[in-house]
This record gives sequence, C-alpha cells and structure tokens, in this order.
Amino acid sequence: MGEAPSSPSDQPASLEGLRESIDRIDAELVRLLNERGDIVQKIGSLKREQSGKIYAPSRETHVFRRAIERSAGPLPSAAIRAIFREIMSASIALEQPLTVAYLGPQTTFTHLAAMAKFGTSVDYLPNRDILGIFRCVASGAADLGVVPVENSIDGGVSDTLDAFMAYPLQICSELLMEVHHCLMVPGRQTVIEKIYSKPQVFAQCGRWLGEHYPDAELISVGSTARACEVAKEEECAGAIAHFVAAATYGLTVVHKNIEDVARNVTRFVVLAEESCKPSGNDKTSVVVSVQHKSGALHEALVPFRNNGINLTRIESRPSKRNPWEYYFFIDFEGHKDDERALAALREVHKACIYLQILGSYPIADSTVSIE
Repeated sequence: MGEAPSSPSDQPASLEGLRESIDRIDAELVRLLNERGDIVQKIGSLKREQSGKIYAPSRETHVFRRAIERSAGPLPSAAIRAIFREIMSASIALEQPLTVAYLGPQTTFTHLAAMAKFGTSVDYLPNRDILGIFRCVASGAADLGVVPVENSIDGGVSDTLDAFMAYPLQICSELLMEVHHCLMVPGRQTVIEKIYSKPQVFAQCGRWLGEHYPDAELISVGSTARACEVAKEEECAGAIAHFVAAATYGLTVVHKNIEDVARNVTRFVVLAEESCKPSGNDKTSVVVSVQHKSGALHEALVPFRNNGINLTRIESRPSKRNPWEYYFFIDFEGHKDDERALAALREVHKACIYLQILGSYPIADSTVSIE
C-alpha cells in the first residue's frame, strides 16, 4: 500500500514561503489596527461629550497587563509592552492631540522617560526647569507633565518636591527607568579639563570621576542635554549624559556606564489636573506638616499602621517658611478611595496641621531600560 501524499504543512519551509506568510499576517495586523482605530475615535467622541480625560492610566495599565498575560511567546514581555506602547500612543492621538511637558532640551533623561511612557505619536513641550513643567500643566499649556521624583542612589529630587508645594497638581502615573551615564567629548579629543552635567549626575558618578578625572572641574548645568550643548562648543570639555545624546549633539562617547552603582533607577511621575481611578494595584502620595513638638510625626504615622497600610517612602523637605519646619512626603500602597486608606487619611488629617493628597496612580510593574 503506497504512502499518502504529504500535506503543504509537511513540506520543507522556504524563505520565500515564510515571507509570504509574514506579508499575509502584516496585512491582517494593519486591518485590525485600523479597526481598533475606528473604535478608539468613537471612544474619544464619547469622552469629549462626557468631559472625560483622554489619558486614562488605569485603562493603560489594564491593556498592558492583559496583553502580556495573553502572550505565549516567543516575543518577550518587554517587546509586547513596547509594541502596545506605540499602539496606545497612536490611539491617544486619534482620540485627541495630547501635549506632554518635559525637562528639555531633547535627549535629557526626562525626555527619554516621557518618550518611553507616551510613545512617538503625542506632542512634546520642552521646559528649561522642573518648575516650568508644573507651570505648563497648571496653565493648560500642556495636558500632562513628566518629572523625576527620586533616584535609587541620590534620593529625592528637591526641585520636584518643592514644586508640588507651589502648584496643586496630581500624580496620575509613574515610570521607573534604568539610568546609565556616559562621558562624551567633541570629536577625538583626549584631554578633559572640565566636565558638564547635572548635580544629581555628578552625585551618581562621584566615585568614578574621582578615580578617573580627579583634577577635572565639574560644572553643573540645568540638564544633561544642556551639558552636551556647552561641551560641544568648548575645548578640553566633556559632558555626562545618556549615550543617545552623543548622536544628537555630535559628540563621541569615551566611557560608558560610569555610574557608581550598576542598578541606578530613577522614578518619574506624570503630572495632571486629576488623579486616576483605581487599577487594582495602586500607590498614593501625600504631603503632611505636623506641629513642632515631641512625637508629632509618630502620631501622624500611627493611623497607617492601625489600618494595615504599608508605607513605601517618607522624605522630609524644609518648608521654607520658618527655620526647622518641614513637610513630609509619604507614599503608601493603595488608592486614596480605598476603605482603609480613607479611614487612615481621616485620622492623619486630625494629627497634622497640613495634609495634601498628591494623587493615586497605578504602581509601575516593570523598569524601562533605554538601549
């Protein structure tokens, strides 16, 4: 009895045949993306009729989480997230143009974080300083703003914490980004007598700089991008920035990953006029001020313990009103509208002379790395 004829799936795969399969899949992907886009535009119309916000962090988190959970490979989770990041970015643009303020110029770490968060389809508005970002969002010049709030090596970003006291904006999302620093110079220059960067960058690379360039003058500027702009025009000068800045400003990287601690992560937050709805895995930020007496801070913290709420961060900043008077910035797990959080905040308010809720937002479930 003869063998049955082989089916097409039994035939050896050819390069041309595999490419034809990809072309068919690509055509279907484009069709589905446009079908998704049609629905997105309808959602945008409904939001505008109901005066709803275009950017919904809790929904964004849900889309990312579900896409990653449904993926069986071979694409890694980071690739799935990156693909859906751009799909979400294009979707936001279809609903309504969105402007995001950031610390400029281009290629600063804040700019890279904003791009990682919102993709390439939104509009970006550079600012000279962090206070300017707050001002843009508060005035309506930008819909959202991205600012650094703390670094795993260098601690809190004082300019951001102080700006929260000047502008009553809300945190609606957060992003964790690995930060790697590179030393770069104009052309093939080998002598470096002065190095430009931000004060926080010098703090994160202090030991390395002391070992390799102990005699170089360290000059602080407003951003790593500004450091590149200045170094490009001077002799015997270098800049510390992310490596992507080298191509933008025509510099040559001479040393990579010079941060003192390999695991260097900066936490960025997204500023908005409103907080966001619960996502199921949230964090809340508040700022309090207590009476200048023994045990006052303890009294303000006890309600969190009594309600089983975990604090993830507490940091003090001078009030700038009276000497030795401080504000305390606190992060805790949970949404401000959760039953336990509401009970705790009521008690905290009684124990403090000042309480401001800075926002509730989804907890970042991964760290972005810009390669």
